[in-house]
Amino acid sequence: MTFLWPMMLWLLLLVPLLVAAYIALLRRKRKAVVRYASLLTVKEALGAGPGWRRHVPPALLLGALTLILAAVARPAAIVTLPSERDTVILAMDVSGSMRAADVEPDRLTASQTAAKAFVAEQPRTTRLGVVAFAGTAMTVQQPTLNRDDVVTAIDRFQLQRGTNIGSAILVSLQTIFPGAEFDLPDQNFRRFRGRGRALNDPTPEPVPERFLPVEPGSYQSAVIILLTDGQATTGPDPVEAARMAADRGVRVFTVGFGSQAGETVGFGGWSMRVQLDEDTLRQVAEVTRARYFHASSSDALTEVYRELTSEFVMETDLTEITAFFAAAAGLLTLLSAVLSMVWFGRIA
Repeated sequence: MTFLWPMMLWLLLLVPLLVAAYIALLRRKRKAVVRYASLLTVKEALGAGPGWRRHVPPALLLGALTLILAAVARPAAIVTLPSERDTVILAMDVSGSMRAADVEPDRLTASQTAAKAFVAEQPRTTRLGVVAFAGTAMTVQQPTLNRDDVVTAIDRFQLQRGTNIGSAILVSLQTIFPGAEFDLPDQNFRRFRGRGRALNDPTPEPVPERFLPVEPGSYQSAVIILLTDGQATTGPDPVEAARMAADRGVRVFTVGFGSQAGETVGFGGWSMRVQLDEDTLRQVAEVTRARYFHASSSDALTEVYRELTSEFVMETDLTEITAFFAAAAGLLTLLSAVLSMVWFGRIA
């Protein structure tokens, strides 16, 4: 716990002064007992109650005062609260390597099943969008609250050649920021201007918005979850694309799916060796202040999505808790008054 106005903690020095004043008052009462002839009247002078009980209400009042003085310093703590994030983009690899059967029944089906389970667990206030990528990347479902539309988009995945991780990140960013423009040279020295749709879309370019970089990871309204089972074979550099996401404050959580040793698969008459590029996926996550996960099986992938769900639904943040201190002080004051009435017939 910390305090937003720590200089006000000096007020707590009043607490020992009040304790000293209370002790002085008790001693003064003890000196006055010589005026009384009977033990009964002495007890009345000392507080009219059994020994220790007479100290309880004042102690509770002192505790209440201590909490109030501490509340003046505006205490704050790391508190777990419901997330305010309203958009999650699922960027999913649909390259030919996803047909590999090292994960039952195959990588694509396993990833679809886990993604749909993830969708079902999200809060109803969270919009979900889907970006599919292979040699190109495109938004197959704009962010929506309709879970059926998202599930339908995931079920319609079609395998293609190539793995364009950089474009997947840029198209995801374009889906989050429709009015922005994202330019990066790809590995074949072409230019890419993401628009949140197919890369060869002839629609005129949008007018770019003015933009100033922000702190990486600071954008709380949206995140990107990128899942791939291989390494980039075309398109913009994924790490450079991640830096553009970082400049927007958007975190990109990366999930490497499949075996680390790699797999040889055939697709469209081609034979290809597929191996995870974990170093790149880690860099993408680190640059954007997010995390990298490795899932070697369908069960592991489901667990990764479950962990991501828990992270998105509830978040920890530094939150002022002055109200809790004030409420506790009020309860102690009320308890002190009740005990005084029950034990002594008065509020003292």
